[in-house]
Formats: sequence, structure tokens, C-alpha cells
Amino acid sequence: TYFSTLLEQGIKLNQMESLELVRPVVQQGKRELIEKWLKEDLLECSEELGDVVKPMDSRFALSIFVRSHAHGKVVQCFVELGQVDQIIAYVKKVGYQADYTNLLKSLLLTNPEGATNFAKSLLEGSGGVPLIDLNQVVKVFMEQNRLQETTSILLEALKDNRPDQAQLQTQLLAMNLQQAPKVAEAILQMNMLTHYDRAYIGGLCEKAGLVQYAMENYTDPADIKRALMQAHNMTPEFLVQYFSRMPPETALECLTDLLRHNRQNLQVVVQVAIKYHGQIGTGKLVAMFEQFGSNEGVFYFLGAILSSSTEAEVHNKYIQAASRCGNMQEVERVCRESTHYDPETVKNFLKDAKLPDPRPLIYVCDLHGYVNELTEYLYKNSLMKYIEVYVVKVNPNQCPTVVGALIDLDCSEDFLKGLLQNVRAACPIEPLVAEVEKRNRLKLLLPWLEARVAEGNQDPFLHNGIAKIYIDTNRDPETFLKTNQFYDSAVVGKYCEERDPHLAYTAYKRSWGSCDKQLVEVTNKNGLFRLQARYLVERQSPELWELVLNPENEFRRQVIDQVVGVALPESSNAEEVSATVKAFISADLPNELIELLEKIVLHKSADFGKNRNLQNLLILTAIKADKARVMDYINRLDNYDGPEIAKVALGEPYCLYEEAFLIYKKCDLHVEAMDTLLMNLDSLERAQEYAARCGDNKVWYKLGKAQLEGGQISEAIDSYLKAEDPSDFNEVIVAASRIDLFDDLVKYLLMARKTTKDQLIDSELVYAYAKTNRLADMEEFVTGTNTANVQAIGDRLFDEGCFEASKILYQSIPNN
Repeated sequence: TYFSTLLEQGIKLNQMESLELVRPVVQQGKRELIEKWLKEDLLECSEELGDVVKPMDSRFALSIFVRSHAHGKVVQCFVELGQVDQIIAYVKKVGYQADYTNLLKSLLLTNPEGATNFAKSLLEGSGGVPLIDLNQVVKVFMEQNRLQETTSILLEALKDNRPDQAQLQTQLLAMNLQQAPKVAEAILQMNMLTHYDRAYIGGLCEKAGLVQYAMENYTDPADIKRALMQAHNMTPEFLVQYFSRMPPETALECLTDLLRHNRQNLQVVVQVAIKYHGQIGTGKLVAMFEQFGSNEGVFYFLGAILSSSTEAEVHNKYIQAASRCGNMQEVERVCRESTHYDPETVKNFLKDAKLPDPRPLIYVCDLHGYVNELTEYLYKNSLMKYIEVYVVKVNPNQCPTVVGALIDLDCSEDFLKGLLQNVRAACPIEPLVAEVEKRNRLKLLLPWLEARVAEGNQDPFLHNGIAKIYIDTNRDPETFLKTNQFYDSAVVGKYCEERDPHLAYTAYKRSWGSCDKQLVEVTNKNGLFRLQARYLVERQSPELWELVLNPENEFRRQVIDQVVGVALPESSNAEEVSATVKAFISADLPNELIELLEKIVLHKSADFGKNRNLQNLLILTAIKADKARVMDYINRLDNYDGPEIAKVALGEPYCLYEEAFLIYKKCDLHVEAMDTLLMNLDSLERAQEYAARCGDNKVWYKLGKAQLEGGQISEAIDSYLKAEDPSDFNEVIVAASRIDLFDDLVKYLLMARKTTKDQLIDSELVYAYAKTNRLADMEEFVTGTNTANVQAIGDRLFDEGCFEASKILYQSIPNN
């Protein structure tokens, strides 16, 4: 009742009272009362009170211990309750120094997982400072053989991978390698530790069967080589990657040991060689494989790097290895496609190998110009089928070389003809003809050549070959040379020169221009000047004429004689004649040219006599070479280009004015004729006669202008009147007024007014009327329609004393 009274009144019990009240309540298990009193703060908390309550409820005890500052009991309760994460926060808050080692030991016995987390928290510490030594933690856990928990703690603690933790890193790996290799492998896979004792751990890895990790930790070449002997326990990918760490010399030694130890290591050795051949050296790797007689190794190694290598030796060795491995398809492919092997080396190897299928050798020889040697090899080894395969399917373009080589080897004609028959039109004609011709066996080709002609082939070399055979066998070669359109005249003509110059001339002539020089040379050399002259006339080539008529040509005289005497008289083609004449002009042969032209134009048929070009040439030639003949030609001929020739005659240095006048007159070019009389012949008298005779207004105008300029004013006005052209009225007015020819001027101005409306004309007419005292006419004019400046003329007359005339004019002005 005492306690009840105090509690009802809300009076807090002291320590002793609290103990006495709580003990029976604990015995009775009335948790709710204790919870109520604690909440209402009616009990004085003490360590003893907490000990009393603890058997019933550790949480109530923890609350009491906290309030009573019993730090040790608080920490113990946290441990028992599994709230180890609260311990560090609590001790940090109250500044209590706990015995963490014993706490861990006791906690480890009841709650290993909690002990582990507690240890991690302790190691994480306060402000980055651990609350317990990591070595002590490891010792506590390992005393109870808690490897898993120790590993977990160490992985967390060593995550920063600090150099000062090297010993603990080593211990962590060593413990697991000895007791839990799988866990050790997982740790090594994480690659989070780098400061441990590599040699020691490498040895433990090797003992544990983790050879790859042992390799990664070994640095001593002896250890590495020993471990490599267990290559079968390592992945190829690892080994390939591992060799990247080795110096090239060491890598080569290790690869050699791998091959020596077990030939089953060939695959991985090849992979390493492929990846690191640039560092180790391709030649050294090939030598290594060859040391053990491993053609497969060479084949697979070089096959992988072949496409990226341009080294001849790589391609050579690959071909050899593929051949020795029996992979003939690959040998054939590389021989056909590669451009980097040494053809001489490969050719000799394949010949020595005497392969049953020589196609690789065929490709090498075809691509690198050993066709003669190939032909000889196939022929001597009785591989005739492959000769045909080569020229029919592989390279028909080399058929000529093959045929030539077979002829040199005394191969039968039947085989050669059969070979050509199978190749048919695929064989190039030019080299085939050349190869056979230089061996004097051209006739052998005749059936094949004629077959190509029958197919419609127009290749010049084909027809050249047939032409040569026809010439040599005298099978009507002239007809062939004249009618065949496809042979090369230069080639066939040259072929004929020593055999028959006439045939050479026929061949060269047929080319019609492309063999002109050769034609001239062969006709000069053999005295065939008549043929040459006829060709020159027909050809009409200025360049060819220039060549032949060159003064340095020792045969020029003979050719000219044949042209003048035979070739040109035979011609009925005016263009041929014209071209010949032009050539003579260009060659500066005036005497021969004049004779030739007169003979053609004046003495040949009417067709040539009327030919405009020839008449032009004759007159022009005479102008330039013999002026005395020009007038006669102008009179006798009537179909030439008069204006053009007249221009030439008028020009320097000829100055043939009379001839030019005659041409213009004959061509009814009156204005040009008048210009010639006035400007070149300077004869007004003849000009006046010519104007009167032709009666052309333009001619009268030109005459009037010339007379005006010559001071013949009255005559000029008369000519202008006949021309009915007032164009020069300004000049006429000035000239007539100057010499008082007002009567003539009145006539001129009256004519001018008919076509030209100008104030000056009307004004001057008024003035001229006044000056001739024709005042009535003047008065009539000014009263009519006009544009005269009457005031000005009146003033002018008044000043001159013509008062009556001026008076009439003034009176005619309105409002005056």
C-alpha cells in the first residue's frame, strides 16, 4: 500500500524502493507494469535494477542501464540483443572505452554473423580511425577457425588495396588457397589486390591447381616455363593473352618448350604466333615450327597472317607448307591471287615437287612471265593435256608464246594445229603471227587464219598474216592487196619491198595517205617515178607534194617531168589538177607552173576551160609569176572570181591597176571600177567617160565627189545632179558659194530639196536666188512652205548691200 500510494501520487521511488517494488513484479512476470512505470519515470534506474529486470526483458534492462549510465551493461545488452551496430554509436556518444576483443570473442560464440558485422563496423571506426586492430580481429576469428567470416572481413578491410596491407593480402589469399581454393580463385578474379607476395601466392596457386593464376603471379622465367607445362589446364585465350607480357626472346623459348613437351599444344602455339609474330619475328616462328617438322604449324600460322603480310618469304613458306600438307586448293589459290611471293623461288619449288596437278605452277608461270619455261616443263613431262588447259581456259593470250616454244621443242604440227583449233578466236592474232613468222613457219597458220576470216574477223594482223602467206606462195597477191580492206599497208608494204617493189607500191597506195613516205621511198629507190607521179596527182596532198618537190629531193626533176608529161595530162579530175597547180605554186616553180596551167586551161577540154578554180589559179599564177600574161588571161577567160582576183591585182606588190579595172569592168562592178579609175589610175577624164557610158547613179556620185575634191565645182554639181544624191550638200554649198556659182547651186539645191528636208538647204536656196537676182522666184519660195531662216538670210543680204532682196525677205516675215 505504501508503494501504491506513492505511485498513485506520481512520486518517483528512490533506488532502494524501486528494487523492492520491482522484484516481486518480475517474479510475477508483469511486464506491463514495469513498462508503465519506466515510461512515467516513477522508478530510479540503477545497474542493480537493470540486473533484476534483465531476466524478464533485456530491452527494459537496456533502457535501465542506459539511464543509469552502466555503459558496460549497455554494451553487453546490445551484444545479447544482436544490435551490434548500435554499440559503436553508443560508445562514441558517451565516450566509453570498451574491450572489443573480448566482446568479439563472446559474440562470435553465439552470433558469428553478428560478430562479423560488428568487426567490420569496428574496423570502419570513427572518423576513418579503426576502433580495433585488423590483425587482432583476424586472430580472434581464426582462433575459432572462422575462415569464411575472416575472408569477408578482410575483403572489406582491404578494398583500398594499400601497400602497407601487403602481408594481410598475402594472408587472405594464402588461407583460402590452402583451405578454399574456389574462394581464392574468386578473389583473384576480382583483381582487387596487388601488393601481396606474388611468388609465394603463385606457388600456392600452382599447388592448388590454379595454374593460370600461378602464371599471372610468377615473374621468374623458370617458374613460368615449369607452369607452362600444364598448358592443357589453361584456356587458350589466357595463354595467348599471357604471352603479351613476355619479352620476345622468352616468348619464343616458351613456345619452343610447349611444342617440345607436347605436340597437342600446336593449336595454342599457333594462336600465340599469329598474335605476336610482329614482336617475336615471323621468320623465327617459322624456323621454330620447321625445327619440329610441323608443316601444319607453318600452314596455319602463315595462313592467318598471309592477307596482311607483304613479305615474300611469308608467302613462299605458306605455299610450301600448304603443298606439303596436301592442301592443293590453297596452293593454287595463293599462286593465283598473291602478288607478294618470290616467283622464281615458288616456281623452282613447284617444279621440283612434281605435283600431279600442275595448275599452281601454271598460275605462277603465267602471272610472272615464265611461259616458255612452263611450256618446256609440261611438254617434257608429257603433260600435254595441261598445255591445252592453259591456253584454252587459263590464258589464251599466251597461246602465241606457247606455240612458239612448242615449235622450238619440235612439237608435231598436228598437235599445234589441234591446239590452235581448240583455242579458236581467243588467241591474239598479232603476237601469234609474229612468233610463228620469226621461226619461218607462217604457212602453218594458214588454215587457222582463214577460219578467222570466215568468221568475219577484221583484225589487221590477221589479214597481214594471210597477205604475207599469199605473197610468199604467189597466190595472186596483187588482187588480194587491191581488194582486201583490212590488212596494214605499212606492214605488208615493208614485207614486199625486198620481194616485189610493185607489190609494195600497191600496198602503200591502198593506205591512201598513211604510207605516203614509204611509197615515195620505194618508188625512188626502184625508179618507179611514173607510178609516183600518178599517185601524187591522185592523192592531192599538199604535205606529200611538199615532200616530193622539196629542193633537197634528189629525184625532184624526174618526178616533175612525169607529172607534167604524163600524170597530169592523163587526169580528167579538175580537183587533182588544182591540187597539183597549188603544189607547184607552193614549191615556187613558176616556169613549169605557167606551162602546165596554159596546157590545162587554154588547150584542154571545155570542162577544164570553164573550171572556175583553174581559171582563178591561172590568173593568180600569172599575177605572181608573169604579169605580162595577166591582161591576156583576163580577156580570154570569163569564169574566174573577178572581185577576189582584182583585189590581189590591186594589192602590193603587184599594183596591176589596169588589169583590176578591166576585171571590174568585165564583171559589171561599176562602183569598184570607178574606184580603181579614181584612186589607183587617178584619171578623172576616163572616169567621166566611164560614168557617161554606164549611167549608174552611184558611179556619178563617186565621180561628183572626186570632182568636188579636185576643185571642178561646176562639173561636180552636174555629176551630183545626174546621181540625184544630195548627201554632200554641205560641201557643195561651201564650194559653190566660194566661187559664186549660184546658178549651178540653185539647180543642186532644188534637187536636194526633193529628198532632204534641211533648214540649211532652204536658207541657202533663198540666198542663191537673191545672188542670181531671181527675186521673183525668191519671193514665191519664201511665201510658200519652207524651213529657211528668212531673218538670218535677210540680215546677211542687207549686210552685203542687197537691200531690195533683204526688203522682200523682211516683208515676208509676219508681224515685221
